[in-house]
Amino acid sequence: MSETTASLASANPRPVVAESATTRGRRARIALRALQVLIALFYGVASSLPKLIADPSAVDSFDRIGWGSGAMYTIGALELAGAVGLLVPLLQSVAATALSALMVGAFVVQMTVFHGENAATPLILIIPLALIAWARRGQNKELLRVVRRRA
Repeated sequence: MSETTASLASANPRPVVAESATTRGRRARIALRALQVLIALFYGVASSLPKLIADPSAVDSFDRIGWGSGAMYTIGALELAGAVGLLVPLLQSVAATALSALMVGAFVVQMTVFHGENAATPLILIIPLALIAWARRGQNKELLRVVRRRA
């Protein structure tokens, strides 16, 4: 090894690759957290709020489905719970999975009742929800441990 290489190796004990991987990992975690906050805001404000305050457009949609106000309030509450769950570290993966399942149901309703009108919206939302559920899947062991301990 030449003197130049040896002096560089001793001056920088950590490889450059590890530093860039660490920076990349940090940026990925920040981006994922920002995505979670955006999705939580969408479900908490834009999606659940109209259902929970019985906005006329939400009432009309649920009347067209034939489910009535009970289902509207229930789905609004589930969406709000999912939005809160996306912000709680222990519940992030479970909340994203539950909201994905809700979006599968929304897609089926859009296709059958509304003849495909706005059917792309639930499908588009499933993609970031699946990413969040997968990326935060490590939290599931801890959640299961907490649930078992309390049982």
